[in-house]
Amino acid sequence: MHDIRAIRADAAAFDAALVRRGLPSISADILTRDGERRTAQTALQEKQARRNALAKEIGQGKRKGEDTASLEAEATALRGEMEGLEKRAADLDAAIKAILEALPNTLDPEVPDGPDETANVELSRQGEPRDLGFEPKQHFELGEALGMMDFATASKLAGARFTVLRGPLARLERALGQFMLDLHTERHGYAETIVPSLINAATAYGTGNLPKFEEDLFKTTDGRYLIPTAEIPLTNTVAGDILNEKQLPIRLTALTDCYRSEAGSAGRDTRGMLRQHQFRKVELVSIVHPDQSVDEHERMTRCAETVLGMLGLPFRRMLLSSGDTGFSAARTHDLEVWLPGQQMWREISSCSNTRDFQARRMNARFRSADGKTVAHVHTLNGSGVAVGRALIAVMENHQQADGSILIPDVLRPYMGGLERIAAA
Repeated sequence: MHDIRAIRADAAAFDAALVRRGLPSISADILTRDGERRTAQTALQEKQARRNALAKEIGQGKRKGEDTASLEAEATALRGEMEGLEKRAADLDAAIKAILEALPNTLDPEVPDGPDETANVELSRQGEPRDLGFEPKQHFELGEALGMMDFATASKLAGARFTVLRGPLARLERALGQFMLDLHTERHGYAETIVPSLINAATAYGTGNLPKFEEDLFKTTDGRYLIPTAEIPLTNTVAGDILNEKQLPIRLTALTDCYRSEAGSAGRDTRGMLRQHQFRKVELVSIVHPDQSVDEHERMTRCAETVLGMLGLPFRRMLLSSGDTGFSAARTHDLEVWLPGQQMWREISSCSNTRDFQARRMNARFRSADGKTVAHVHTLNGSGVAVGRALIAVMENHQQADGSILIPDVLRPYMGGLERIAAA
């Protein structure tokens, strides 16, 4: 959510920020409504003051036995005028809020301008795609040949974009999630958290998922939503709070199922389990002092990179362009992993600094150590990482010519010492 005071202070800068997002200038409309609202509020205050004075005059007149009919008539008229002004101010306030809550976050200056992912910039790379010495297969070819990845049964049970995993491959996905949780809690200092998979509308609103992206969410019959990411409940744990500065930073992690309607992905990644309605993800969330969010963004990205490095996966860090950066983010790093079967880099983690954008929607604040100021916190979120996509990447990068899959060393303790997944 944007601060109306910042728009008043520099409308040109606000419009320039919207243009970078591919949106029209809108500050004039906002400020016109804001001016009308403030005028209505001022008039309301003046009439309230006059009404208070009239009440005193009427009381004094009655005690003296004077005729107060004209004063009472004026007070009655004022009451009607005040009700009209209250409604006018409330309607304008709601209109301004509706405009502001639909506008994306302001981008950091370093974010490159561009229409979509084609303008993203590679910042770094770890590992290089290697020649496997044979024609690599895609994950679904490997999984089906092993008899451990079943799309037909999943379709019978739930429809398209679901997967049934069996045997060692199912255990490998579980191992990946446990490995990530242990790494982030034991080495990176995140607190493991179990959160609800169902959230209310206020919670979805707080992180910017409502009202703009309701079609991307699965909604229940009682008005709740299935979480598309644990970012939403984790970040909202501080909604409405005033934290003590000494509590910051707060770092949380959770392994959850995530549910997405994939409303805008018709025809994309229809084979395999790259784009599913239900998948598992380890989420990282940080709630920090505003002065620390830039450093925290780098730290969070490195935490996700550590996962990929320990799994022996080639990956690169991308800085998303203005046209590819998400609604709530000011700056996003995507980590893309190499998939030999596809011969493509594919996103496996997104780490975003939302600055105070979500905190304003949630009204999440902190009090300075000296107790003199109260300000909004900064929030960050990142995948640490998407478990299903990590499974895909491990399968494709560690596949062998005979169709078996070597298990990375760091996962073998979670697999009961198993070193290779092969067909029975």
